[in-house]
Amino acid sequence: MKRRIINQIIQFLTSGETSVYRLIDAQDSSLPEFLEVLDELVSDRVITLENGKVRLSDKGEEIAKELGAVNAEVRCVCCDGTGYGIAKEFEEILARYKEIAKERPETCEMYDQGFLGAEDVLRRVEFMYERGDLLNSEIFVVGDDDLFSIASTLTGMPKEVSVIDIDDRLIDFINSVAEELSLPVEAEVCDAQEELPEKFRGKYDVFVTDPVETVPGLKLFLSRGVSALKGEGCSGYFGLTTLEASRKKWYEIQRILHDMGFVVTDLRRKFSVYPEEEKNFFRYQEKLPIVRRIGARIDYNFYTSSFYRIEAVRTPEPAVKGRMVLDEAVYKDSESWATPY
Repeated sequence: MKRRIINQIIQFLTSGETSVYRLIDAQDSSLPEFLEVLDELVSDRVITLENGKVRLSDKGEEIAKELGAVNAEVRCVCCDGTGYGIAKEFEEILARYKEIAKERPETCEMYDQGFLGAEDVLRRVEFMYERGDLLNSEIFVVGDDDLFSIASTLTGMPKEVSVIDIDDRLIDFINSVAEELSLPVEAEVCDAQEELPEKFRGKYDVFVTDPVETVPGLKLFLSRGVSALKGEGCSGYFGLTTLEASRKKWYEIQRILHDMGFVVTDLRRKFSVYPEEEKNFFRYQEKLPIVRRIGARIDYNFYTSSFYRIEAVRTPEPAVKGRMVLDEAVYKDSESWATPY
């Protein structure tokens, strides 16, 4: 894996000096693994790193030349490499969603909150539409920092969307928008530590969540979503980064999904980005380990997330059924370099 990450770094730097945060986005290892490789390349004098800027040294230029490395833009620039543009049928929905989202509450670091860019939320909606999981569906959302419930019901397609979240500010905002616009959304304050209330269990076709990226956190949030599903053939969607989730963690997550009765039907790499906006989690970037480690402020939207679709091939069984206490180990682990400490 290290050789591959070195290749990604060297080939990207053939275009010249760049921000270290832009370089993070050009490779796909976890942040601890990236920093280890970066240190080695600096130590070997292949690259230089000063004030958050990275470039190839003379030695690095020679290595790149010998390798035949080039920085080719191979991802589609029209759709930000996602494969999904905003269809004309969804353009008005995007505009309305943007206006609504301007009034959202600020993220709260205590709850490890962060939200996606507006276009990325709509791409998720479009993706679910394409997969047949939006029209006339009953959808359960575990945590809704992204206001997915609002974006999805603005299409007029879901039959019902239920939201649970620990943040009463967010719940009040979602319910007020839903009431004002007569959207089929109902949001309720609910602590994911507790077993899912009976009224939510086994009632939904689809669940959506963006879980905490530790193995215990993922197991907990996915289990709450799974508990809400009706049964075989139902689906779930969730985001997962490579920055705070190494390959070994992905392996463990996929094992958990298998044990719960699911197959991965779709995996869209770097499908969403968490932008640097006034109300988003970059507001407290001085508390992010990656910023302290690099010693430079974030100047590029590097925090991207892949998007999973899973489907139950038998009666789904949540990995966590009862109460599970949220301690620091649920929110943070050795790979949580973009989580505020």
